[in-house]
Amino acid sequence: MPTPADPAPATPTPAPATPAAPAGERLRRWRLVLGGEGGGDGTGAALGRDDAGMDQVLAALYGGAEQPGRSGRRRAGLGGSAPQVARWLGDVREYFPTPVVQVMQRDAIDRLGIASLLLEPEMLAAVEPDVHLVGTLLSLAKAMPDEARETARTVVRQVTDDLERKLAARTRATLTGALDRAARVQRPRHRDIDWDRTIRANLKHYVPEHRTVVPERLVGYARAARSVRKEVVLAIDQSGSMAASVVYASVFGAVLASMRSLATRLVAFDTAVVDLTDQLSDPVDVLFGTQLGGGTDINRALAYCQQRITRPADTVVVLISDLYEGGIRQEMLKRVAAMKASGVQFVALLALSDEGAPAYDRDHAAALAALGAPAFACTPELFPEVMAAALEGRPLPVPAAT
Repeated sequence: MPTPADPAPATPTPAPATPAAPAGERLRRWRLVLGGEGGGDGTGAALGRDDAGMDQVLAALYGGAEQPGRSGRRRAGLGGSAPQVARWLGDVREYFPTPVVQVMQRDAIDRLGIASLLLEPEMLAAVEPDVHLVGTLLSLAKAMPDEARETARTVVRQVTDDLERKLAARTRATLTGALDRAARVQRPRHRDIDWDRTIRANLKHYVPEHRTVVPERLVGYARAARSVRKEVVLAIDQSGSMAASVVYASVFGAVLASMRSLATRLVAFDTAVVDLTDQLSDPVDVLFGTQLGGGTDINRALAYCQQRITRPADTVVVLISDLYEGGIRQEMLKRVAAMKASGVQFVALLALSDEGAPAYDRDHAAALAALGAPAFACTPELFPEVMAAALEGRPLPVPAAT
């Protein structure tokens, strides 16, 4: 008896392809990427009015003729006056979204040597504020004329206020919870019972026939009191490569200082140490109290911090540095070991920024890890969790990629 033929396998439906840009649009994009007046780029694409304006903005930064005697290096057409650069920055903001504007500003500062022009109020009024711009302004702060200083402070305040709006609420909520959990009581309310610790504390009261633990002693979370419960010391390396970290640390320092149950100290260092604790109410004052650049003496900074620790078991020290030590390496490591032995929670952050792992001294990082103080880069979003873990004395949430 013949059997029916097996049904043919179903043909899989292909996933819808992302529609390709029309050929004319692709040529337009290549024309803007390659530049080249008069079709010299080889695309033959003509530009409309807006595209022509965009092309001029790009050419001013990335195009132009080669400088005489400097083969392979190009110059831009911004000239040397602040008004002309300010107009260019205005055009950039007209044609490109804010993230692209910030990238192009950084390229302009790096490629065109216009950092000194940021000392002009007209120039500062035209820029798109971001963390990197603040770092550049801080490096120029000592040379900044009085008429530009107030404009610069306004730019810096825009950035710090924006960061504080984004970071403050989550930081306070996370750390308040950590402080509550770090405090223990023996007669907790039912909702405040720490069941894991209660079970461990009562394992000797296990009743086999009922297969349960009968707790004689309850362990629970207390609500953090208004008095100071923990002390935090932020030690910030203010070498030039740490500019973004200094900006974020100043904002977090101000947030931590606003919490009654924390006593926060902020110390900036290069080869000297500056205690900026009395300026923590305003991150702008903190930032203008730093001086980016110079050498690095981590040992001296840790010595200063160590002398001011009064309650080691209730203290968290956060070192923010790329660990390129110009001081005495062995003394630095001895200080970290002594602090940890006394009960201090020690956290080493290679960077506090969104830029990923920076260049850092790997030997020093490995030596700190051997002392139980892993060094890792930390994003601003992760910082509250790192601080919460340190306050509770539990393992730090070290990113896997570090």
